[in-house]
Amino acid sequence: MESYDSAKRRTYEMEAQFLSPFAQRSENTRGRQRRETPCDMRTDFQRDRDRIIYSKAFLRLKNKTQVFFSPEGDHFRTRMTHTIDVSQIARSIARSLALNEDLAEAIALGHDLGHTPFGHAGERVLNSLSPFGFAHNEQSLRVVDVLEKEGKGLNLTFEVRDGIVNHKKSGKPATLEGKAVSLADRIAYVNHDIEDAIRAGLLREEELPKEEISVLGASSRDRINTMIKSIYKSSVGKNTVEMGEREAKALENLRSFMFERVYITDLSMKEEERARRMLSAMYDYFSKNKDRLPDFYLALSEKYPLEQVLCDYLSSMTDKYAIAVFENLFVPRSWALRQEDIEEN
Repeated sequence: MESYDSAKRRTYEMEAQFLSPFAQRSENTRGRQRRETPCDMRTDFQRDRDRIIYSKAFLRLKNKTQVFFSPEGDHFRTRMTHTIDVSQIARSIARSLALNEDLAEAIALGHDLGHTPFGHAGERVLNSLSPFGFAHNEQSLRVVDVLEKEGKGLNLTFEVRDGIVNHKKSGKPATLEGKAVSLADRIAYVNHDIEDAIRAGLLREEELPKEEISVLGASSRDRINTMIKSIYKSSVGKNTVEMGEREAKALENLRSFMFERVYITDLSMKEEERARRMLSAMYDYFSKNKDRLPDFYLALSEKYPLEQVLCDYLSSMTDKYAIAVFENLFVPRSWALRQEDIEEN
C-alpha cells in the first residue's frame, strides 16, 4: 500500500513534467510566514485553497453585494458567485497555458475576502472614513493574515498572499498565476455585471456598444471564450499572461461603458448615499463607544489602531448584518399597543 505522501509526490512529478517552465511549481513555494508541519497528502497550494474555502470570511461572501444591493430575485450575482466565476475563468486560463491551477484557484477564491458590504460603494465609504484609507485587496490580505481563526490568520503561502493583494489592475503579481487571476477578475465582473444589469432592466442588449460587441461577442459566453482564447494566443510559450491588444481595448471600453451606464448613475449614487449614511453612523458610533464592539474586535483594538479595527468590523459585515446592526443601534423599537389604545387614538 502506498504511503500518504505518494499523492503529493505524484503531483510534484506531474507538475515537473507537464507545467510550463514559467509556471509556479508547488514544490518551489517561498513558504509561509510561520513554519508548520506540511500536509502529507496535499501540496501547500491545495492546502491554502481548502483553508480559504472553510474560512468564515469566504462563507460571508454569499450575502455580500456584487453590484445590486439586496436584489429581488434568485439569479443576481453576489460576491460569492462572482468569486466562483473568477475561479473558473482563472483555472481555464491557467490550464490553457500549463500554469499551476491549484495556485490560481487559491488566489481567486481568496481575492475578495476583505470586500465590504454594499459592494464598491461600501469600499469607497470606508476609504473616506478611515485615516489609513481602505482598499478591499489590502483588506483581503489582512483577513487571511490576521483576522481569520480568531486572530491567528490562515498562514497562507507567499504566492497566494501575493496574488490576493495584487489582483487589482494596478497590481504587479509575482507569479503568472496571479496575473491570470487579475485578468479573470476583470473578465468576470464586466461580463456578468452586464447580464445582471440587463436582468434588472437597466440595460437592453441592443444598447451595448456595437464595436466592442463585434470584437468580443454578443453573449457573455462568447465574450469570455473570446478573451480566454486571446490570452492563450498572446501568452502561450511566453513568460507573461496578457490579452491581445484588440480584445484588451474592447474589454476596457466595455468596462468604461458599464461605469457610465450602471456603476456610476443617479440610481446607484442614491443607493451609495444610503450606504454612506449607514456605515458612517456605525463608524462614528463605535469610535465613541469602543466597549460596544464585539469581544474579538475589542481585543483587536488593543493591538491595532481603533480606526483600523472599525474597518475590520464594518468590512466583515454582510449586507443584511450591517442593516441589522444599524437598526439595533439607531432605529427605535416599537412597543406592542393594546387594541383599546389604538381605538382611543
